[in-house]
Amino acid sequence: MAGMKVRKGDKVRVISGKDRGLEGRVIQAMPTADKVLVEGANRVKRHTKVTSSARGSQQGGIVTQEAPVHVSNVMVVCPSCSKPSRLGSSKDEAGRSKRVCRRCGAEV
Repeated sequence: MAGMKVRKGDKVRVISGKDRGLEGRVIQAMPTADKVLVEGANRVKRHTKVTSSARGSQQGGIVTQEAPVHVSNVMVVCPSCSKPSRLGSSKDEAGRSKRVCRRCGAEV
């Protein structure tokens, strides 16, 4: 299995599902499950137990939060050409691997 090309902090566009077309940042990448958390995408309601803190404030109730999206349903948006594109890899002068946009060739 190849590694995920999407990393935390990348700007991605959802390409399929109920949130198709939405762009957002990756909050968390889960490579073992091949899933990512995208801010604003795949929002679900969770019912959490109401608890009170020492000061008397209450937390809980119905909370809306993001659920994971499969990595195949998102594409990285290239910062230079501002279009969703596939990523490739190339080596720099020092021999380190870097991610490059397949559309325009710029480093991501």
